[in-house]
Amino acid sequence: MASKGAGVSFSRKSYRLTSDAEKSKVTGIVQEKLLNDYLHRIFSSRDHTPTTATNRKSLNFQNLPEHLDQLLHVDIEDEESQGQIEGRLGPSTVVLDHTGGFEGLLLVNDDLLGVIGHSNFGTIRSTTCVYKGKWVYEVLISSQGLMQIGWCTINCRFNQEEGVGDTHNSYAYDGNRVRKWNVTTTNYGKAWAAGDIVSCLIDLDDGTLSFCLNGVSLGTAFENLSRGLGMAYFPAISLSFKESVAFNFGSRPLRYPVTGYRPLQDPPRADLVRAQKLLGCFQAVLGVELDPVEGRLVEKESSQWQLQGQPTVLLTLAHIFHHFAPLLRKVYVVEAVLMSFLLGIMEVGTPAQAQSVVRQVLDLLWLFMEDYEVQDCLKQLMMSLLRLYRFSPIVPDLGLQIHYLRLTIAILRHEKSRKFLLSNVLFDVLQSVVFFYIKSPLRVEEAGLQELIPTTWWPHRSSREGRESKEVKDETAEERLRRRAYERGCQRLKKRIEVVEELQVQILKLLLNNKDENGGEASRYIFLTKFRKFLQENASGRGNMPMLCPPEYMVCFLHRLISALRYYWDEYKASNPSASFSEEAYIPPQVFYNGKVDYFDLQRLGGLLSHLRKTLKDDLASKANILIDPLELQAATMDDLDEDEEPASAAAAAAAQRPMQALAMGGALPLPRPGWLSSPTLGRANRFLSTAAVSLMTPRRPLSTSEKVKVRTLSAEQRTREDIEGSHWNEGLLLGRPPEEPEQPLTENSLLEVLDGAVIMYNLSVHQQLGKMVGVSDDVNEYAMALRDTEDKLRRCPKWRKDILAELTKSQKVFSEKLDHLSRRLAWVHATVYSQEKMLDIYWLLRVCLRTIEHGDRTGSLFAFMPEFYLSVAINSYSALKNYFGPVHSMEELPGYEETLTRLAAILAKHFADTRIVGTDIRDSLMQALASYVCYPHSLRAVERIPEEQRIAMVRSLLAPYEQRPWAQTNWILVRLWRGCGFGYRYTRLPHLLKTKPEDANLPSLQKPCPSTLLQQHMADLLRQGPDVAPSFLNSVLNQLNWAFSEFIGMIQEIQQAAERLERNFVDSRQLKVCATCFDLSVSLLRVLEMTITLVPEIFLDWARPTSEMLLQRLAQLLNQVLNRVTAERNLFDRVVSLRLPGLESVDHYPILVAVTGILVQLLVHGPASGACINQHLMNNKDCFFCKATIESVEDWDKAANASATSSTT
Repeated sequence: MASKGAGVSFSRKSYRLTSDAEKSKVTGIVQEKLLNDYLHRIFSSRDHTPTTATNRKSLNFQNLPEHLDQLLHVDIEDEESQGQIEGRLGPSTVVLDHTGGFEGLLLVNDDLLGVIGHSNFGTIRSTTCVYKGKWVYEVLISSQGLMQIGWCTINCRFNQEEGVGDTHNSYAYDGNRVRKWNVTTTNYGKAWAAGDIVSCLIDLDDGTLSFCLNGVSLGTAFENLSRGLGMAYFPAISLSFKESVAFNFGSRPLRYPVTGYRPLQDPPRADLVRAQKLLGCFQAVLGVELDPVEGRLVEKESSQWQLQGQPTVLLTLAHIFHHFAPLLRKVYVVEAVLMSFLLGIMEVGTPAQAQSVVRQVLDLLWLFMEDYEVQDCLKQLMMSLLRLYRFSPIVPDLGLQIHYLRLTIAILRHEKSRKFLLSNVLFDVLQSVVFFYIKSPLRVEEAGLQELIPTTWWPHRSSREGRESKEVKDETAEERLRRRAYERGCQRLKKRIEVVEELQVQILKLLLNNKDENGGEASRYIFLTKFRKFLQENASGRGNMPMLCPPEYMVCFLHRLISALRYYWDEYKASNPSASFSEEAYIPPQVFYNGKVDYFDLQRLGGLLSHLRKTLKDDLASKANILIDPLELQAATMDDLDEDEEPASAAAAAAAQRPMQALAMGGALPLPRPGWLSSPTLGRANRFLSTAAVSLMTPRRPLSTSEKVKVRTLSAEQRTREDIEGSHWNEGLLLGRPPEEPEQPLTENSLLEVLDGAVIMYNLSVHQQLGKMVGVSDDVNEYAMALRDTEDKLRRCPKWRKDILAELTKSQKVFSEKLDHLSRRLAWVHATVYSQEKMLDIYWLLRVCLRTIEHGDRTGSLFAFMPEFYLSVAINSYSALKNYFGPVHSMEELPGYEETLTRLAAILAKHFADTRIVGTDIRDSLMQALASYVCYPHSLRAVERIPEEQRIAMVRSLLAPYEQRPWAQTNWILVRLWRGCGFGYRYTRLPHLLKTKPEDANLPSLQKPCPSTLLQQHMADLLRQGPDVAPSFLNSVLNQLNWAFSEFIGMIQEIQQAAERLERNFVDSRQLKVCATCFDLSVSLLRVLEMTITLVPEIFLDWARPTSEMLLQRLAQLLNQVLNRVTAERNLFDRVVSLRLPGLESVDHYPILVAVTGILVQLLVHGPASGACINQHLMNNKDCFFCKATIESVEDWDKAANASATSSTT
């Protein structure tokens, strides 16, 4: 930088003063008079009236350093050097006391200002206390759970049950429960939400304590605080598990300063004064232009300033940054000075002009400051921006969020700054996903939703099952007007939110830019590395659990990522006609087995990756041209044997599935095994894969020995663009293409990895969050129902009952106010989470998964390499579209809805019994999805539309013997195919439960019967085929029926004994649930038997079949057992049913007796034409219940018996 003395030198940087085109215009420093005027204009004192030209000192670059030193001299007394500030005790830099001032287990950030609860109710205080004066500090609320924030003395003793506010001389505010605490508790303040800022104020002169929420005073909380000798108060907090906050004691500018109150930590006043003066000089440079031709200064708008390489300007800036650079590394200065300056730039001129100025400012920072100085400055700048965005209140036009996002975009448009921030800050230091989140306002009145949506409305009934299940209700004219006004308000809100979402998408487009390779790796590939690490941290859970991305952030991040991804995908298609549109996107199957993409410990369909590599090595060679060296396999086996000696654990088993990263290396020599690969943290699978030498051959012709390519594993950080995109001899991510896959690329390989990451994100937490947000709609429905009930009672209440009318009117007002609040919140949720655009994103992701599964299935055995989450996302995304986005948006309105439904049905029908899938959880998920699929008319018709061979294969799998497999869901599917056809089996709910309210009317078990005669016919045809199909299936059904009913009887005996004891007993709810499940299983098994007898009666009644008599005999014995246990008066079953225990609501006479009756009716209808009783062929039992069932339905036993004998003789 400029040195003091006669000359000027630049020791730290080499500056490019001008371009070749400008050399003719600019030859050096301007003439002396103009330079003097220019320097006086830039470095004039802002505190005094400018001196006239006649009496001011001449300035040039030789005496400028001395002038600058005088200008920047700050005459501020260092209060700390004079001793402790009165009223405060402790270090001048205030942080959390992580050495001795805490109770419980807490996680404290590196800056000692952020804290996360890691135990039941941990407490921590600061290092500094106050005993006199007025003081304030701020707490940034990151989660809205149980916390108590306030002040305490050093003598307060806390534990895992009692925290701040639970002892004498400790005071707290709890925004979760909206209360204040000091031994006792009373209502106080407002509810806080994540993203709020709580200001804690203490006035030790008056002895009062108060709080503010987002700068709005909540009033005085406590008075008459204890003061005097030994009484000093520390900032303190108690918080529950996983709750998190960040403190600001004054190390950064307070967001909501309070007049008369002082932050616990003093601001760096001298640095602030100097920084403001230097910023003024810098702004003067931007506002003045030299005109050396005419020898004058030209005033201009800073938004129009351009860096032209003039030596005079560059030298001037060098002197400014010589003093400014060290200050710009300090947090307070960056936030108070630089941030305010940049935000001011964004408010002047057009957005393009503002971005141009910000870009030039960043150019100057990189030009005149050392790299480490610029990096520290940018890090602090982005952290400040993130805090400002995250903790800004929601205003009607979202102006604050828009302002901060525009500045973020302007900074990220600067290529060098973007790459540094991507590499070192955005994912490593910050939770940059916050930039893609739009927080939901908890207090709609503060967010301005009342003005935006003045008229509220709510649906009379919400259904999530499409048009067939919607009740049509005529609207009154008033309701129609309210609904339309509400919808207009929702549209206004949506348009404002879309502005923020578009800015967030622009940020991701910048991060996914792959054309900025000047001087290093393109931004997209840096993003991919960080993005993959981000996914791993959130998927594995092995790291710091509180660092996981909150699911509400993940939802917004996913939608913005899909928008940016599809933009680049279709842009690539526009320039490459052979590529695919984003509507046809999928992940090629070779990505799952070539080791180029790290799937960490995520489960594969076929089990552990190391196991698949060994068992399917021949298929990899024949189908994907991947050869694994047997010597390396042997080395991997020895590693496995070594590890098998170690104790096995569930975590080790999960970690054994990490795949490898592969890098093509030229040369035929075997690669030595690096020492770092022997680390035990890599897990068994990585250790195996690290030693696997893989040779790749093209499918068109065999390669000679010299052309073979060796590959080895690489971590995500070691990959280059060539490893991802490939080259003329390397296909990158698409290495090992199977013959079923097309040769032309879908798109850029890097976009395939981004798409794969988006699918992982949905699987990690997005689906759960989509289900959670439905709670707002459920609350609206519950309050709407309560309001309607109250209004009905008001209409029916007698006029003379004034007391009842008053209470009902009060309830009506409460419900109406709550519904007004919830309907506005619901509008926000619909705009941010459940809008039509968000629904299309989830639908697109569903179709991506379906195509990926279909392409993977074509590879045969290699399908086992696919991660399980693709099937999970296909199932869950369909469930979300069907259940979470209605009734505002119907899935039936989506393009290609019927085709998508059929493709998903084909996948479920084929893979629920796929032997290539070994994971128990995913097999159960497939079975449950198919069981739910056949419960609804639309999806059941989709199953009927799949090819006939697939339908028959599905039914054949359903009819496989029940032993040695989870049969309950299989039986449930068969029952759903029959429901609506059986005897007394057309009900939606059991008759004795009709008067009770169902927990969830959208449950599959509560849907109207929709039997499938087509699938029933397939079942009948299969049972008729072969001599062993029907007997093996029916014997397994009868075995399970015998077990289920026996278990049920044993359990109700225990329940009855517990109920008859004199002492008070409580039956375990889990036991009641198991008992009810056994009963339901018994009924469903009986229904399957009824369906079988109805469809194929000859299995039991054709005596020519060798197994018919045995099957009928077993059936008769079981039916006898059921009837004996259920029909006797005042027996065990009858007594337990009469108890009406919660949890046993479904246990009743009706469901099981009608099932048995249905079987008997079918046996009698399809029985022999002769009068001979069926039972005579079985047991020769005179007291035959079949005969009784037939005869007792006529007049009486004796007359029927005589009639039967007469008919037999004739």
